[in-house]
Amino acid sequence: MGLFHFGDLAMSRQGRGECISLFLICIFLELCRGEAIVDYVIEMLDIHKSFAGVVANDRINLQIKKGEIHALLGENGAGKSTLMNILFGLYRPDSGEIKIRGKKVKINNPKAASQLGIGMVHQHFMLISDFTVTENLILGMEPSKYGFLNKQKAIKEIERISKRYKLHVDPYAKIENITVGMQQRVEILKVLYRGAEVIIFDEPTAVLMPQEISELIQIMKRLAAEGKSIILITHKLKEIQAAADRVTVIRDGKSIQTVAVHQVTADELAALMTGRQIKLQMNHKPANPKKTVLQIRDLVVSKHNYKHPSLHQLNLEVRQGEIVGIAGVDGNGQSELVEVITGMLKPDSGQILLNGVDMIKKKTREITKLGVGHIPQDRLKYGLVPDFTVEENMILQCYDTSPYSRYGVINSKVITEKTKELIHSFHIRTPSTTIPVRTLSGGNQQKIIIARELDRNPDLVIAVQPTRGLDIGAIAFVYQELLQVRDAGKAVLLVSLELEEIRQLSDRIAVIFEGQIVDMLDARSVDEQYLGLLMAGGKRL
Repeated sequence: MGLFHFGDLAMSRQGRGECISLFLICIFLELCRGEAIVDYVIEMLDIHKSFAGVVANDRINLQIKKGEIHALLGENGAGKSTLMNILFGLYRPDSGEIKIRGKKVKINNPKAASQLGIGMVHQHFMLISDFTVTENLILGMEPSKYGFLNKQKAIKEIERISKRYKLHVDPYAKIENITVGMQQRVEILKVLYRGAEVIIFDEPTAVLMPQEISELIQIMKRLAAEGKSIILITHKLKEIQAAADRVTVIRDGKSIQTVAVHQVTADELAALMTGRQIKLQMNHKPANPKKTVLQIRDLVVSKHNYKHPSLHQLNLEVRQGEIVGIAGVDGNGQSELVEVITGMLKPDSGQILLNGVDMIKKKTREITKLGVGHIPQDRLKYGLVPDFTVEENMILQCYDTSPYSRYGVINSKVITEKTKELIHSFHIRTPSTTIPVRTLSGGNQQKIIIARELDRNPDLVIAVQPTRGLDIGAIAFVYQELLQVRDAGKAVLLVSLELEEIRQLSDRIAVIFEGQIVDMLDARSVDEQYLGLLMAGGKRL
């Protein structure tokens, strides 16, 4: 800062006052030269965290403003969830510091995070299904009066918060009796009930229908307008563009860049995230279908607690060299259809033929060996054994066959080599082939299932929500893999709640409503409004 000459101005009291004011202004301008002063609610500075020598966060910086929706974008295993688990107190950083409203803090556990006004809506909901909404919300901080539980006080507060943020949750409802979207609202209510000013959403739309996603975005915007700060972890670029104000991109454990969302395109965000250009649209060649692989005739599955059967006289065919997409609102029989084909549920009547062989009375293991690959909707419940190693999960379907075993003896060397080959081919991020699969990110768990099922070269691949939890780069990779399976002459049945996914990959689209296929459409010429009409129970044109 240069020298100042005040002359005669300093001789009078007024002059001395103006002189001091000018001097202070100059100091202030010098300190702030070229920088805008911003008050951050959260500052995570030079955060470093490693697990068994594997670096998850490498000196990451993240700064969150009051009243903003700040997206955290990165590939599977980039370090997003680790960073947020540090902020929420589930992990402790090896080095670096966290500031809350400018004050350095230590967050040693979730209780400490909650006391600092930080709440987290987890990807897998932390709710007790047998409890009511109210019981879940007050668990651990039950209000009392004269030593007795004062549930009515809690209910009034829950109703007040629910009304204020337009969450519309019934405090008396049991968790097991409400929809997934409503359960997520309960999770949001839970953090608001505990006074959260900063709310972390970890992959919040992974299990939601399109309408529920739109509603959630509106809820987040209302929260931000009230002065809450939202941190949104998601792989979906459209959701970032629809909801977020700013986005921080993380790649290989490092913070790459923070940008205003309106200043970047989806393609630019994808390139920042992956370090390469990603093709977001699949322009695949037309299908060349041949003989029928899967034939379903007059399939009926009844459920006594529903007004209508889960499946009612359902008919469907999938041929070699094509992808048939099942489009429908969740709960219209998609799950039951997949469970019947894979042998997990027995139908009341009908036929299911695979290459002419009736599978109705066959067990799941027999169906697998006949040539059916299954990428399930719930990877942890149906696709993996979480406490098994990566290697063990890779051979779940073929551990008893050559070359993985002989005369009942497992060949560990061959299994390790095959696992390493699939890890390389499918870009699975894991520090070892022998760690429990539960320690990997959800996206890498999904890749293990896809690698295992496609490597078996089945005649029919049933892919249910195959890209759930995957980043944009991994999604493009899975799309290419499914198209290669199709082009190799295999049959693919795609079940997804993502209409864009159905439209991009499918050759034909089967619309399901109340357990029936109500129409079969050509994916190349389908009208989106007509498709939506059919999914909602409208009549064919």
